[in-house]
Amino acid sequence: MDTISNRIEVHDRDALDTARAVLDACADAHQMGEAVKAAVARNQAWRGEQCINLLAPEAPTSPGVRALLAAEIGTRAAEGHSGRVNRWFAGTRHIDEVEALCVELLKRYFRCSYADHRLCASMIGNAVVYTALSEPGDVVMTAAQPVGGHSSNRADGPAGVMGRKIVDIPFDPDELVVDVDAFRRFAPLVRPKLVALGLSMTLFPQPVAEMKQVIREWGGRFYFDAAHQLGLIGGGQFQDPLREGADIVTGSAGKTFAGPQSGILVWDDPELTERVTHAVFPVWAATHQVNRVAALALATAEAIAFGRDYMAAIVANARALARALDERGIPMLGATKGFTTTHQAIGDVRRFGRGLEVAQKLERANIIVNKNLVPADRPEDWDFPGGIRIGTIEVTRQGMGPGEMAAIAEMITRVVVRGEEPERVRKDALALRSGFPSLYYCFENGLPPR
Repeated sequence: MDTISNRIEVHDRDALDTARAVLDACADAHQMGEAVKAAVARNQAWRGEQCINLLAPEAPTSPGVRALLAAEIGTRAAEGHSGRVNRWFAGTRHIDEVEALCVELLKRYFRCSYADHRLCASMIGNAVVYTALSEPGDVVMTAAQPVGGHSSNRADGPAGVMGRKIVDIPFDPDELVVDVDAFRRFAPLVRPKLVALGLSMTLFPQPVAEMKQVIREWGGRFYFDAAHQLGLIGGGQFQDPLREGADIVTGSAGKTFAGPQSGILVWDDPELTERVTHAVFPVWAATHQVNRVAALALATAEAIAFGRDYMAAIVANARALARALDERGIPMLGATKGFTTTHQAIGDVRRFGRGLEVAQKLERANIIVNKNLVPADRPEDWDFPGGIRIGTIEVTRQGMGPGEMAAIAEMITRVVVRGEEPERVRKDALALRSGFPSLYYCFENGLPPR
């Protein structure tokens, strides 16, 4: 008999107990619905208006993009490829129009021949690639987590559960890039069908052309998982994997792209098109949230208009913040290489209580970061890793610049290095955040004031 006391839950029991108590106290279903809306409003007031949000996977969407996420078109089904013959449902001519606009806008921003917009999550893009470009039992080389790899390309993600044999890409833990010499020696020994280079800790460009040259000998394919770098790539502020030899690129429509949470696929090789699009539909995507597609199309138009300026400012802020933290006593990865060329900065906080403790202290100061693995971490450290990851996507879109990065670094230092009570720092975080109420790099507000 399954009872609450013996039930296996992966979610926090205290949170679930509180939710049950809230619902039990409601007189009817209407009050239960109001409880949900109240929780959303609390998050908006706190995270949306009172916090300095430095999470690398988050990006605030523009007012126009948010409006389209609530549009009537989101109630409509659009299963299949666009076109009257391809659809399962009639009445989709305007949906076809929206989807075609989205695809063509993506092609323009990413300077590519093919794009797909139907992935409701970027991890589904990973699954699409493994489906299209490999078979169960094939060897795929991916990056391990301590040097920045992501679980979606590892044994416990789509690659592993789909039966691919995972082999590590050799990495230089100090330079935080692929060890090309080791890759040249090792890759021919395992002859991977697919090399999947996906990094959730990403600071520097990777040797895509050199790696592709190695695996070309046996017809290996190269897949660049640009979950974090996608907006930077389109905005010309990072390496362009397709130009350097990658066969296909996936990425998140959130993060640096600053659109609705979802996934994007881009590629140039026509020989891949049938396999990739079949893996999208009917394998991994059916009804794919047309309101999200409309929002993605608008976000892409914003990126075409403002992406180069926005992405350049994101990188400049990340470098400024990393340097300011390093100067104040928090060791930052990549210091000998200018700290970062992306939106991310990684702090080694092992001497300050490790990542989880530091992130939770900063949360009390209304400064939001996440715990993160560093190369020195071992598997047993993964729940309590030695680092923190910091991103500058949101503060940049709010109009902050290098001066504000120095102020943020000082607040972080007060909590982490000097041991000041987070609640004392919180008032300064609130004051800084309140001075930047608008979002820029969008059609409503344009560029931030200089």
